[in-house]
Amino acid sequence: MLVHLLRRLGQSVLVLLAVSFVSFMVFRHIGDPTISLLGEDATLEEREALTEELGFNKSVPLQYLHYVGKVLQGDLGISYRLKRPVADIIFERLPATLELALTAALFALAIGIVLGVYTALRKDGFLSRAIMTVSLVGVSLPTFLIGIGLIYLFAVELRWLPSFGRGETVNIAGWETGLLTSSGLAALIMPAITLGFYNMTLIMRLVRAEMLEVLRSDYIRFGRARGLKERDLYFGHALRNTLIPVITIAGLQIGSLIAFAIVTETVFQWPGVGLLFISSIQGVDVPLIAAYLMFIALLYVVINLFVDFLYVLVDPRLRRATP
Repeated sequence: MLVHLLRRLGQSVLVLLAVSFVSFMVFRHIGDPTISLLGEDATLEEREALTEELGFNKSVPLQYLHYVGKVLQGDLGISYRLKRPVADIIFERLPATLELALTAALFALAIGIVLGVYTALRKDGFLSRAIMTVSLVGVSLPTFLIGIGLIYLFAVELRWLPSFGRGETVNIAGWETGLLTSSGLAALIMPAITLGFYNMTLIMRLVRAEMLEVLRSDYIRFGRARGLKERDLYFGHALRNTLIPVITIAGLQIGSLIAFAIVTETVFQWPGVGLLFISSIQGVDVPLIAAYLMFIALLYVVINLFVDFLYVLVDPRLRRATP
């Protein structure tokens, strides 16, 4: 198993190198950084000095190595639009996106697994059929339409929740959080439901399908014949074997929650990295665009490695497997 994890780590390094090359090409072929940083009124001498400082007068391989070296040191460049270090800007916006994505992930996992198990165990019940019908909404409707619908119902008509923004936040050891304030929690509810609703229905339908398949297996029948309690069969055996494909899908979906929170953050004007990415595209802020690509790639790599580790915890056969 250790060899497998090391192999996966090597593949992850190759993925990050490939994404870093794409980010580097974005740097080289979109816009002139000297114009963006110095303005159109800069003299030729000022532009040549900045070009030499940035290393753009060197060969392409040396430029790429220079770019990778700076990235490894945490230097992601200077924002063309905001004139500030890109790393500082991203870390300012990152807490908002992580809190939104993790809350949406917890909502999707908790509700999805519970409803998936319930609809599998009560597959012919009226409530189960109603839940499966409603789940089609999460699969078929686009995210922005769900968000607009929630805003209309809970912000415009009922006036229970704020329609945009993050609410009041507090700073704890440099981490700006809204989880400790009432307005911050209220502002989080609708964006988290909007972002996690599709993933919740996906996980629910996956758990239901896997649970139904496991319940039809021979070892469940043998367990009943031996007189095991239904609760032990359902939650001690069936659900455990259902979790392996769920972990795979859930791990990838958590990464997508952060990567594709762009739509939700735009609808609710949530001040995260997704909204920052949209404004960067509109302003052709190349360093921020490239840094976002690197951040999402790193995120997926870390999540995939974590999912591989969870396989070992959930399935004992992997711990006994030989490489």
